[in-house]
Amino acid sequence: MKRKVLEGSVLFISIIKWVFLAACVGAIVGLSTAIFLKLLGLGITAATGYKYYFLLLPLAFLLSIVIVKYLAPEAEGHGTEKVIEAVHKRSGKINPMVVPVKLIATIITIALGGSAGKEGPCAQIGAGLSSVLADLLRFDDRDRKKLVICGISAGFATVFGTPIAGAIFGVEVLFVGGLLYDVLLPSFVAGIVGFHISSSLGISYFHEPLKFVPIFSSFFFIKVCISGIFFGLCSFLFIEVLRYFKEISKKLKIHALYKGMIGGSVLVLLTFIFSTRYLGLGLETIQSALEGEQLPGLSFILKMIFTSITLNFGGSGGIVTPIFFVGATSGNLFGHFLGLDPKIFAAIGMVSLLAGAANTPISASIMAIELFGPEVAPYAAVACVISFLMTGHRSVYPSQILAIKKSSSFGVGKGKAMEDIVNVDVQLRDKSVIGVIAKGLKKFKKK
Repeated sequence: MKRKVLEGSVLFISIIKWVFLAACVGAIVGLSTAIFLKLLGLGITAATGYKYYFLLLPLAFLLSIVIVKYLAPEAEGHGTEKVIEAVHKRSGKINPMVVPVKLIATIITIALGGSAGKEGPCAQIGAGLSSVLADLLRFDDRDRKKLVICGISAGFATVFGTPIAGAIFGVEVLFVGGLLYDVLLPSFVAGIVGFHISSSLGISYFHEPLKFVPIFSSFFFIKVCISGIFFGLCSFLFIEVLRYFKEISKKLKIHALYKGMIGGSVLVLLTFIFSTRYLGLGLETIQSALEGEQLPGLSFILKMIFTSITLNFGGSGGIVTPIFFVGATSGNLFGHFLGLDPKIFAAIGMVSLLAGAANTPISASIMAIELFGPEVAPYAAVACVISFLMTGHRSVYPSQILAIKKSSSFGVGKGKAMEDIVNVDVQLRDKSVIGVIAKGLKKFKKK
């Protein structure tokens, strides 16, 4: 009996402790996110007041590189990836200088036309502030890691206005196919508190409940499954385009400052050839896609290219907003091409690309409910999981750790970082569908 009372007492104290700490993190992150988003909005408004503001992109990349390289190298690239790396390799230890450096570098990049997102910096700023709090409280590595994960959840929840999806994202994004249940409660608390703090400070969020969703039918359900495969292939392509431009950047044996100038100049040229549509956050295009407007067919591919150049040639920002752009525009195209409702498939595509590219099908499915309403939930969930599987063993976050194999027919080592998985061997099983097909093909060839 004493042991049961002791167990209950320890759990009670632990719950009180983490609810309090998570609420503190949520409040801090909610405040910092509100400041960041307001400053970013002011920067975008000031810059876009000039018709050819994007001509300053080479200078933007140059400034971003200088600020990051000399003040906080950990702030390089898209923020969430660096936080995942810090959690896995340094128990969540993050240089405090990352917070102001990431804020300034991201505002410069996005305001002057760099194609990047706002969620990565918020996650990195939130995690950085959480790491500082953990150091002040002299936490051990385990507790610091939990607090930093709360920072990720709160950052994601406050930037998109999705507290539940944000909380799940923080515990899902670290491992492919694994959830950290011991951080679930504090992540929920941090996400919810952060969302309400930022809302009370005047941050408004996008919510677009779908007014019409088709009644369930086997024919429509099959179309949703096909869309999941399509979005998975788009996720696959986006990751490979990012990787391709990263390799190009590495092969250029010149100083990083010159790379920034080259990358910015290329984006200026591409903008004159195509459109300013693919610069910055691209929120107007996302909105147009969700409203069912006809968009250029190659919009999603061009956004991949603009984003890959930005993030690999000195720009600073996140990756999720571009993922939303690619998902919404590719879904819009899918709907128009097959004569379906482009609004529904733009919404499904938006969350399915997140599920595939970031390997977060659960948080993406929940986000569909928070952004578009419960009616689309069953279809979005199915498309998200299919997209997640179709993307394979790759990710926009190379530091993610593989916790499951996406098929028992693959020979891939669990526990590896995604960036370390170069080749995936196919291991045919006698009684599997693929194994039976392979045997049939061999017999056919012999005949």
